[in-house]
Amino acid sequence: MLGRSRLRCAARVLVFAVCSLSGGWSMAAAGEVRVAVATNFRVPLEELRPDFEKQTGHHLKLSAGSTGKLYAQIRLGSPFHVFMAADQERPQKLVDEGLAVPGSTITYARGQLTLWAKDWDGPLSAVSLVHPKVSRLAIASPELAPYGRAAMDLLYALGVLENLTGKLAMGENVGQAFAFVQTQNAQLGLVALSQVLQYEDGLRGQRWDPPSDLYGPILQDAVLLDRARENPAAIAFMAFLASPETRSRVASMGYLP
Repeated sequence: MLGRSRLRCAARVLVFAVCSLSGGWSMAAAGEVRVAVATNFRVPLEELRPDFEKQTGHHLKLSAGSTGKLYAQIRLGSPFHVFMAADQERPQKLVDEGLAVPGSTITYARGQLTLWAKDWDGPLSAVSLVHPKVSRLAIASPELAPYGRAAMDLLYALGVLENLTGKLAMGENVGQAFAFVQTQNAQLGLVALSQVLQYEDGLRGQRWDPPSDLYGPILQDAVLLDRARENPAAIAFMAFLASPETRSRVASMGYLP
């Protein structure tokens, strides 16, 4: 059974969720929520921020980075209130380590990979990965970033991993992998579809969206950190992420429904 403190926290989550979704916040109750967000979701969160701040009166401050690095920073005491990871593993670890509130975890997005080239003649496909002109394929580090692990799953499933020995340019996170292609330090990149959609109006290039069943699901979880269990702004933010309206907007930003 839950202890009394956890029951009180769960009750507050319900109360604040109802207030948040019904527009019942007053400016007198305005606060700040500090969110550590995975790089692939930085721009979507910036687009969502005005809605959150308008609906609740609270201020959102975000810090973006690789999931692995943000997790390490939280363990070292960085003063975040909410952790929006690019995986499910690290939020659960924080719960297990007593650094996040049990029962507060939600899946806020399901990531999707795309193969992207800024300068490429003709359409992209799986065959493009082994094209003679590809000397560098950018991916996120599989040790630090879930998108990197998904990219490795895909390369293995397509049977091209051995052909790419010495050609993988690994970024610390999927944002760096995207930058390698954007600056033409790599001909191709396996990056987040959301990144390409965010920038495609201003960038040349081609993309191929591989079937999502060729790589492990990129389920991205958010969790309320223990230091914020009494923070109305943080609890309101978690309710905002879980709302049907927010989920619908996220699905339109390059994430799977």
